[in-house]
Formats: sequence, structure tokens, C-alpha cells
Amino acid sequence: MYKMKDTKLSIKEFLDKDEQKDLLRFLTAGSVDDGKSTLIGRLLFDSKKIYEDQLDALERDSKRMGNAGEHIDYALLLDGLKAEREQGITIDVAYRYFSTNNRKFIIADTPGHEQYTRNMITGGSTANLAIILVDARAGVITQTRRHTYLVSLLGIKHIVLAVNKMDLVDFDKDIFDKIVADYKRFVAPLNIPDITCIPLSALDGDNVVEKSERTPWYEGPALLSFLETVPIDLDRNYEDFRYPVQYVLRPNQNFRGFCGKVASGVVHKGDTVMALPSGKTSKVKSIVTYDGELEYAFPPQCVTITLEDEIDISRGEMLVHPDNLPIQDRNFEAMLVWMDEEPMNMDKQFYIKQTTNTTRARVDSIRYKVNVNTMEQLSVDNGRLAKEDLPMKLNEIARVVFTTGKELFFDPYMKNKQTGAFILIDPITNNTSAVGMIIDRVDVKDMIIEEALAVLNLPKLGIGEEHYEAIRKICEELGKLGLPVRCVTDK
Repeated sequence: MYKMKDTKLSIKEFLDKDEQKDLLRFLTAGSVDDGKSTLIGRLLFDSKKIYEDQLDALERDSKRMGNAGEHIDYALLLDGLKAEREQGITIDVAYRYFSTNNRKFIIADTPGHEQYTRNMITGGSTANLAIILVDARAGVITQTRRHTYLVSLLGIKHIVLAVNKMDLVDFDKDIFDKIVADYKRFVAPLNIPDITCIPLSALDGDNVVEKSERTPWYEGPALLSFLETVPIDLDRNYEDFRYPVQYVLRPNQNFRGFCGKVASGVVHKGDTVMALPSGKTSKVKSIVTYDGELEYAFPPQCVTITLEDEIDISRGEMLVHPDNLPIQDRNFEAMLVWMDEEPMNMDKQFYIKQTTNTTRARVDSIRYKVNVNTMEQLSVDNGRLAKEDLPMKLNEIARVVFTTGKELFFDPYMKNKQTGAFILIDPITNNTSAVGMIIDRVDVKDMIIEEALAVLNLPKLGIGEEHYEAIRKICEELGKLGLPVRCVTDK
């Protein structure tokens, strides 16, 4: 008689093993008809991750509305919207989940059109890796450059250049080598650390799950093998401990803990930590989870930290190591992607949400806009941008200077994604107006809008020099309260 215990793994052991697999999030990007949806559909099909009823529906839909001739149209697995199927294009981000024996995957299939830039930014915001498809017949084109720039903007460290439709160029090695050389030449200034190039045919399945006999000259792995083995553990920041407090847990009078997600770094029981903005320090008494206490915690774990001393900490504040502090400032510049149908109103005060912190934010100036197709920087100074074009419109990207109502605790986005990212919220509609990636702080003296600040000219007002220092300190305090005043002492 069949007994469960005779099997190699019990159900509990299997589930435990499955839970321990790491997760790879990746996006696909490319021009229209490069085969993004087809590639993912083929990946799911060849790795046996489609249920029978899905397969029956796919075969039925392929005959009725497919765009792959006699082949099964694997793109229909992802393009579920009516408009997508009618036009044979991807409009919205489609997510698919699957796993192999080695890893779990979340795939974001993003649209290729320029007007859907915000959709691609949304799909790529949490991705570890990007697959950028190129049609072997067309090579590196404008959309390839645009998508690569957006991927670098999002700080994605791993790129697969998938040269698709190799079957239509007879799997010519010279064509593949030329595309790879063109791409690497273009991508060099973007400082992307890991680029892998794979020749494939999504429609026929060459080099998707299994190595293809039609590319004997290609010595690298098939796409799925690469996705299963690409190392992503070190992509997170384990050096700078950042713990934004999300909630204060007080179930009874004997317990007071601070709940949140470890954004970066590692914290151990007994570590000395500092609470920002108060600057008060204490030691970690315990690190509590649902399953019990831990000796240490690391990203992206959600834990509750208790301290040895009673310190007043609330949502939006942050625990850090005292010898490793984030930048604390109200002025900073960031790359901003505008995501609202309504153009930017520079007179409007937005809400900014960064980690668990929410405050008011003002757009002070736009340093330049980026032409995402050419990566050219357009500014009023170089004459390539008219002043009336300055407010940002849907899908536009710009380098913008901000002032916030209270100090934020942040790191540059390229150093720490979790504390360097933010969203802008429209205070009237509550829409997400934009997403941003912080570059660095900006000194008030370097801000372009300094002439728009309130000015206190002490010599003109006839104030004696012995009072200058006291008035300067008052101006500094007013600045911290969100009322910046420029104090002029030169005659």
C-alpha cells in the first residue's frame, strides 16, 4: 500500500523547501513586436508551468485571434486586455508568477510604447533584473536605448540583452556579434555592472529553456538557466542600517516595540541604535517576530524591535547605527518621473512619502528634462527648452530640486534604493503624481530659486553688525520650520 512517508519529501518538507527558495523579480522591455509577451509565454509553456485548461484556452484563442500564424500565440497568456489582443500589443503591465526547483519568479511584462513609460517604471520599480529584447533584424534601436536608460535610472543591476527572432536571420553569429557590440558601446556610460547577451527565438523556443542546436557557436546558458542562477543576494545594501518605524506596538503595559521592515543593513541584539530625528540612543533589547525572537535581522525582514530605554519614537522616524547616519535635510535633488495625466503645477504643494515618512514638498526648480530617446539633457540654460515647457507632463523625466516641510532621512538612490525612493501625492485628487529617485542633498546657497526666497538685507535695514549673528541664527531656525529666509549681511 502507498504511504506518504515512503516518498522522498513529505508535504510539509516540500512546502518548507519551497518557502526557502529565493525570489527573482524581473521585467521584460522592448519595442512593439519584439516578442516580449511571446518570450514569457514560451518560458511558462516550456517549463511546464501552464495548467491544462489554460493550454486549451490558449490553443483556442490562438486560432481565433492569434498573430503567430500556425504557431500557438504564447503572447495571449499575458495580453489579456481586449485592446491588447485586438492590436497585438501590450498596454498595461502584466504580472506572472512561477517557480522552478531552484527559484521563484515574478515577471512584469511591460509595454514598449513611449506613452506607457510610467507603466514600465511601475513594473520595474521592484525588479532585480531586466530582459531587454531586440529584434535581430533591426538591431539596437531608439526604444532599446530608451528602455536601457529607464532600467539604469531604476538602479537595476542585471540586464539580459535577448536578441530575439534569430530564426529570421538564419541564426547568423555575425549579426548577433554586431548587435552585442553596438549595445555594449552605447551602454558603457550607464555603469550597469552585469550584462548578459543571449541569442534566441521566442516563437520556436531556441535558448529559452533548453540550449538550441541551431546556435552551436553560442557557449552561454539558456535564458531559464541564467535566471535560475544569477546571483542577486548582494544587490541589497547590507552596510547601512536603516529601520523606518511603521507602527508602535503596545499590546500591554509591559511591552513597547517598534514595528517595521529592515530597509537596509543588519541589526543585532545588543547593538547601540540612534533614533532620528531626536538623536537619542539606546541598545536593542530584543528583535521579535511572530515565530519568536531573533539574534539579528536583515532586509527585507519585518520585525519588531524593543529598546532598553524608554525613547519617544513614532511612525515616520528611523532607527540607525550612530556611527552610520543617513543624510538629514529638507533640500535635495532627484530624478522625477511624472505619472499624472494632469501636468505639474509648480505652485502646488504636494505630499511626499519617503519610507514611512509623509510631509509637504515644494518643487523649487527643474534643472533639466531628459529626452528619453536620445538621453539628451534639455534645459532653459542651453536653449533647448522653452520656459513654457518647464512644467512636467505625463511620462516626462527631469532632474528636480525639492524643499520639504520637515527633514527627511535619506541616502542617494544608487546607494540605497529603499531610502532613496519616494512618491509625490496630489493633495487634492490623492493621485500618485510622480515617483522620484534621490540624487543627493542640495545646499540652500546652491538652489536656483534662492532669489525667490524672502530676503532680509541687514545693512539696508540699518541693523548693527553686533546683531548679525543672532539674526542669522533666527533665519536658520525659521528655515527648519519651513519658512526659509535669506539673510544678507554684505553691504
